[in-house]
Amino acid sequence: MSPDRPVGDLFRRFRDRLDAGVPGGPAGRGEAAAGSPGAPPGGSGAPASTRASGRTRRRGGGRRGGEELTVPEAEFTSYYGRPILKAPVWKWDIAAYLFTGGLAAGSSLLAAGGQVTGRPALRRAGRVTSLVAVTASAVFLVKDLGRPARFHHMLRVAKPTSPMSVGTWILSAFGPAAGIAAVAEGAAWLPERGPLGLARRLLPPVGHAAGLAAAATAPALATYTGVLLADTAVPSWHEAYRELPTVFAGSALASGAGVGLIAAPTAQAGPARRMAVAGAALELFGSHRVETRLGLLSEPYRAGRPGRLLRAGRALTAAGVAGALLGRRSRAVSALSGTALLAASVATRFGIFYGGVASAKDPKYTVVPQRERLDRRRAAGG
Repeated sequence: MSPDRPVGDLFRRFRDRLDAGVPGGPAGRGEAAAGSPGAPPGGSGAPASTRASGRTRRRGGGRRGGEELTVPEAEFTSYYGRPILKAPVWKWDIAAYLFTGGLAAGSSLLAAGGQVTGRPALRRAGRVTSLVAVTASAVFLVKDLGRPARFHHMLRVAKPTSPMSVGTWILSAFGPAAGIAAVAEGAAWLPERGPLGLARRLLPPVGHAAGLAAAATAPALATYTGVLLADTAVPSWHEAYRELPTVFAGSALASGAGVGLIAAPTAQAGPARRMAVAGAALELFGSHRVETRLGLLSEPYRAGRPGRLLRAGRALTAAGVAGALLGRRSRAVSALSGTALLAASVATRFGIFYGGVASAKDPKYTVVPQRERLDRRRAAGG
């Protein structure tokens, strides 16, 4: 700034130009901004789409209140088009964690059904799969946390208002119960005499109790991850807080049913077929709501990779249920149906995961819904 031009003179000249500005006038605000240093060539500093939608607003409360200034209408555009929210740092291992947690829950329910109805093949398959799946869940979770000690540190406090804290305790309660139930399946391989003979006699009743305890915890394990996603600021996850637990519960049941259809003979697969129907109904209903109820925020679930995954999940779910019902006398058809249900669960979990990540990367999914909510409040209040 030149020392011979006081700040007051510059301010007065700037104020005079504003006072003289009228819509279409030569000294309007838009033209002054266009000629100012640093402005893009050919127009004002606002984006082109914003200048095109500029409207005339009346400024009130000023010294001369009432004059009209050409002010660009604000849009959802963020600073240089950058995302407003930081996209989740979670990678594919968290999407896999969502699947393995649901599979562990569904398999434990399958095992409990086989235990109660006297179907040992279902019980065995469910218990072993549940242990494998919950172990994989722990591995994926620890991988995301970075150090195993961090999982232990999360058990220092129980915070009911934190889905992550509640989920850690659910996983800690479910894991040992599922492990004991699975180990009990090996009781028949132990010798009949000596200390191991005592373990052979004690393991089956202990395993039955542990299996029922795991099944009692399974619904919470199957659905808490949906609550966890909805508790974040990611737009398409947060707005789907009603649907995500339903989708994940149905997906867990369908995946557990898939294990039963693959591993059990057709004569024992009745509970698995019923689980498949119930799980498919919940999953398809929840997925349909996610893709239609959320307005603009449903868009990420219909486009790109998330859309392809969710469509594949629906098709595989329908095929798996149809095969389970129509091929009940064929072991091969039942196994193919179970495989389709497992693949559907994977596709659904990954589709939901990537849909939320996509919504965090585009600023319109953050700003437009906020403005719509603000407009609704103003309409209701006025």
